[in-house]
Amino acid sequence: MPAVLDYPVSRTDKNRETDWVNRLLSREESTPEYQELKFTLHRKLLDRINLEMLSSMAGGRVRAQVRAAVANLVEEEKTPLSMVEKDRIIEEVLDEVFGLGPIEPLLQDSTISDILVTTPRLVYVERAGKLYRTPVEFKDDAHLLRIIEKIVSRVGRRIDESSPMVDARLPDGSRVNAVIPPVAVDGPLLSIRRFGRHALRGEDLVAKLTMTEGMLELLKACVKARLNILISGGTGSGKTTLLNALSSYIPEDERILTIEDAAELRLQQTHVARLETRPANVEGTGAVTIRQLVINALRMRPDRIIVGEVRSEEALDMLQAMNTGHDGSLTTLHANTPRDGLGRLEVMVGMANANMAVRAIRQQIASAVDLFIQISRFSDGSRRVTHITEVVGMEQDMITLQDIFLFEKTGITQSGRIQGRFRATGIRPKFYERLKTCGINLPTQLFQTVVEVS
Repeated sequence: MPAVLDYPVSRTDKNRETDWVNRLLSREESTPEYQELKFTLHRKLLDRINLEMLSSMAGGRVRAQVRAAVANLVEEEKTPLSMVEKDRIIEEVLDEVFGLGPIEPLLQDSTISDILVTTPRLVYVERAGKLYRTPVEFKDDAHLLRIIEKIVSRVGRRIDESSPMVDARLPDGSRVNAVIPPVAVDGPLLSIRRFGRHALRGEDLVAKLTMTEGMLELLKACVKARLNILISGGTGSGKTTLLNALSSYIPEDERILTIEDAAELRLQQTHVARLETRPANVEGTGAVTIRQLVINALRMRPDRIIVGEVRSEEALDMLQAMNTGHDGSLTTLHANTPRDGLGRLEVMVGMANANMAVRAIRQQIASAVDLFIQISRFSDGSRRVTHITEVVGMEQDMITLQDIFLFEKTGITQSGRIQGRFRATGIRPKFYERLKTCGINLPTQLFQTVVEVS
């Protein structure tokens, strides 16, 4: 078991973290005999009760009936068990029947943001930006594969040797990625990205020091004034969380279309039409891509189009939508800086039309995208908006950018906490006049602020 990683928090949060780690580590590792007993009970339970008949009963009554049946099976076993062991095995059998087996308790813990199953006996979680190894284990590869199949079948997806990778989602909106052999060399892999029960608002991100109040005021104004915004960042940096927060400032009277690989956006507005891609069937046909959905969305009278993430050829169609009356669109991509994001967009548009000249591609980007927001995750687990950058236009063959806000890292404490400051560059953005014509008046002092983070 690796050492528990510390991170700088308030005394209250520190106590909560200690309690959480103690609960996590207090769970005993399962012996092979224990795992075999659990699966024996599970098989006997399926032989003894009719789950389909019980499905017509209320949820609480079903669980109570199954719990009683499992308790009877435990009593019939000759294996000596303490009361604590009996209670534990009953709960774990119920998790196999109603939940996702060994990882079900992790799914119930709202403080966990990622669940990463590397092998049946190596399960890690991320909490507050740090990874911890847990004592949670699956019996074997077949057990893990069964749980993966249970997840993907619920959303009409499939996973097998001919289609060994899948993106899916859980009922609570958590994003799931699974990979199985032959692509996964050492056995099935499962990654679950959790989202809080309640979507974070912009004010929550300010409280977490992801950005300042001034930065949030500017971004609110940009959303309301229908600027086209692109959020860039690395894996796990908080792009989707930020996209959800910003989308809450879209007026209620607008029609919004969301397009995603696996639906995970949680918009607060009423008039939201959600579209999701579909993989190919067993015959290799019937796939529906993000690019097809973006093209189709233009026929659905959207006021705004939100694409969860652009990864490929759909970037061209997204830019064309932004350029043809669908202002106020938002999307995300993977990139380390706004300038890198521009480079990635160029490559993706080139994938859609290899004959398109580089200058034409750059003109398309410069006229479509108004703002880049760069978000990064730091070594202490904190997430910061490091750049709010305006796309100014073209100078000869180059797209010009200007930073409006920056986060500058200035040091690191002995406990590992990142120190730095949010700094306005002093540049009033070119789109400032556009905000004024929309009735949004931001004080010019906003672009002179500096906020220290320690």
